[in-house]
Amino acid sequence: MAHSKALLVLENFIAGKFVPCSSYIDSYNPSTGDVYCRVPDSGKEEVEAAVKAAKAAFPIWSSKSPLERSQILNKLADLIEHDLEAFAQAESKDQGKTITFARTVDIPRAVYNFRFFASSILHHTTECTEMATMGCVHYTSRAPVGVAGLISPWNLPLYLLTWKIAPAIACGNTVVAKPSEMTSVTAWMMCKLLEKAGVPHGVVNIVFGTGPRAGEALVCHPDVLLISFTGSTMTAQRIMEKSAPHCKRLSLELGGKNPAIVFDDADLSQCIPTTLRSSFANQVRSYVKKAQAEGARVLCGEGVDSLTLPPGNQKGYFMLPTVIVEVKDESCCMQEEIFGPVTCVVAFDTEEEVIERANSVKYGLAATVWSSNVGRVHRVAQRLQSGLVWTNCWLVRDLNLPFGGMKASGIGREGAKDSYEFFTEVKTITIKH
Repeated sequence: MAHSKALLVLENFIAGKFVPCSSYIDSYNPSTGDVYCRVPDSGKEEVEAAVKAAKAAFPIWSSKSPLERSQILNKLADLIEHDLEAFAQAESKDQGKTITFARTVDIPRAVYNFRFFASSILHHTTECTEMATMGCVHYTSRAPVGVAGLISPWNLPLYLLTWKIAPAIACGNTVVAKPSEMTSVTAWMMCKLLEKAGVPHGVVNIVFGTGPRAGEALVCHPDVLLISFTGSTMTAQRIMEKSAPHCKRLSLELGGKNPAIVFDDADLSQCIPTTLRSSFANQVRSYVKKAQAEGARVLCGEGVDSLTLPPGNQKGYFMLPTVIVEVKDESCCMQEEIFGPVTCVVAFDTEEEVIERANSVKYGLAATVWSSNVGRVHRVAQRLQSGLVWTNCWLVRDLNLPFGGMKASGIGREGAKDSYEFFTEVKTITIKH
């Protein structure tokens, strides 16, 4: 390409070194619609090299004490935090989210992921029981599994990538990670800091590329013993099929269609601005057209209001926040995940009714409930088929507690205890005395 010299060109990070790839794919700046970056189009060869490096690094890394690993994770957190503004600018340009959101949510959370697991790895306990009549003591021990395959999505690039890398390496595993090919830049930037943080070569390997090539090669590799994936339910089904012959351990955090239930006694001064943020946080026009064809009405946004953009952004991927009303429960807009600033507003009459309707979708990742009635929020939260229910708030997370979905929203949970159990093997030891 004639303009390739002006583009940012990423390289895979394998065995502590940046390695060029034989082929590349274009990555677009969503605010302009122009190609601004070239991402490795990795396949079996690159994945094989990364797994080989991770496997070679495992004995040394797994033999380090939790304290030694903790210190390295904290150092990496410090380095990312030092460059927070550069990471935020890059995440905004690459993914399309606002600089403010990247600066205040994405990158700080990536920093905190490393700090959190650097701390939690120091405080886990094991079980011990005694059988006095048999003269036996039983206890458990935990050990890292080996090479972990980590696949993260485009919507929260560094945030969710570090949510996987941090517990995996804190537990003593080595990793081969594949970020989304659409949002790879901040992962590449993080690789530049690994050696300075003291991460030994081969402990963290990043292979860029698409799901069908790099992702499938990673999932199918016999030396990758576990897979942690965040993404679509359809892709997860493929991962399960390909992992089955190897009996791999899987953690799958999948799609969601998260209801926000607002009762008539809700504090609207808190509810409205928070629900607006949760509804329009991501940046899908076909869904709006389908809803209109089904008889729904667009209250504002797409097809109703005009969007004027500066000349430099007219090819960008912009869409007005859109509110749809009079939409049927069976509509695709009510049943399917929409990664865009589109929300559907529907009325309900009773508590029983709204619970049944909220549970009528195939997903069960998260939900919000707004009410000043304490008994009601407890009742509704208990009955919603969601792995996480926020009441009178949104996106407030204690990383000690489990995160994950029900139904088609995933398998397994992530958090301090759950991630520790996923990324380690437990062994029961019996001593007769």
